[in-house]
Amino acid sequence: MAGSTPNIREVAKRAGVSVGTVSNVLNRPHLVTPTTRERVRAAIKELNFVRNDYARQLRQGRSRTIGLVVLDIANPFFTDVARGVEDTVNREGLAVIVCNSDESLDKETAHLDLLAEMRVQGVLINPIGEITDRIGMLREHDIPVVLFDRQAATPEECSVAVNDVLGGEQAVGHLVESGHRRIAFLGGPSNLRQISERLEGAERAVKAKDSVELEVIETTAPTVASGRSAGDRIADMSPAERPTAVFCANDLLGLGVLQALTHANIRVPEDVALVGYDDIDFAAAAAVPLSSVRQPRQLLGRTAAEFLHDETSNSAHEHRRVLFEPELIVRDSSAVTR
Repeated sequence: MAGSTPNIREVAKRAGVSVGTVSNVLNRPHLVTPTTRERVRAAIKELNFVRNDYARQLRQGRSRTIGLVVLDIANPFFTDVARGVEDTVNREGLAVIVCNSDESLDKETAHLDLLAEMRVQGVLINPIGEITDRIGMLREHDIPVVLFDRQAATPEECSVAVNDVLGGEQAVGHLVESGHRRIAFLGGPSNLRQISERLEGAERAVKAKDSVELEVIETTAPTVASGRSAGDRIADMSPAERPTAVFCANDLLGLGVLQALTHANIRVPEDVALVGYDDIDFAAAAAVPLSSVRQPRQLLGRTAAEFLHDETSNSAHEHRRVLFEPELIVRDSSAVTR
């Protein structure tokens, strides 16, 4: 029938060989003589045949894909992590399905259910809140799971994360050493583990310091829009009440605060110093280059993907938990001007 998709039997008929020979050309070409291989490949080209690899993979029990579940694909941090994952799994002939949970437990659960139905080889996930049986469900289906940007609570799973408590301590420690005594921590929602750990580090940095105040300003989301809204609130404060420095739980918040303060003619860093977190590319490119706590974003993705591949292909696999150290990058937004 005109317009129908050619199948493997039609390729075999056109090439004058058996279906098994076509299958060997597609999957085990070394078993077929060069002359026959060329005849089959010519028939494939003439018919515009596309193999149904997905069906074949499912018959073997697994697809050639892995799932990557992120909190917010609009955040460049996760884009960079995804690049590290893709660079690694592509070398193994695998593809990545990126799922955006949008910081919603319902969406996260729906994505995990779908990935299980697709029989992916494994899942990399930055989970929301506490880890529950939704992760265990995948393991019950023999689908390995590796946590990224999140430490595993038990030795029965792999994880790759960054020491966010240390990162928060580095950021606020830098502001304290620069002479600031009224510091604000800006971040939210608080149920995100990364946010709460960065706040914990900020609190550690001021705990032993006399006359240093740390005000917590919670946002509804770690986005530029939430940063602008919080920045407007800070700009509306009187100079005597306004914090002289703000540590933002990620760079998107920091960029939003910078926009709001600039619009209100509040100088950065002369009136308010800013430090962000993640060190995305936009941080250094801002109108006032943003100081930030750098995470090894692509390395995080590559390492998580390597752990997952080892678990799926190595019967002697041992679970590992890696905790990278962050690095404070000081730029103009928190330069000492006092």
